[in-house]
Amino acid sequence: MTMAVPESHIKELIFTFRGVQIISDKDLSGLYSASTKALNQAVKRNSDRFPLDFMFQLTEK
Repeated sequence: MTMAVPESHIKELIFTFRGVQIISDKDLSGLYSASTKALNQAVKRNSDRFPLDFMFQLTEK
């Protein structure tokens, strides 16, 4: 059985970075009860199912 996550909890996980609203992979994986590694692997394996701006990686630049 899957438990619904309260909207207020999800709103707490969203923050704005350079004008874009994001949820970190760590927080998103927590919402789905999956490891961060498993979430990132699933996105990489199924990249055609996600919009191009779904995921980005921060660099020093």
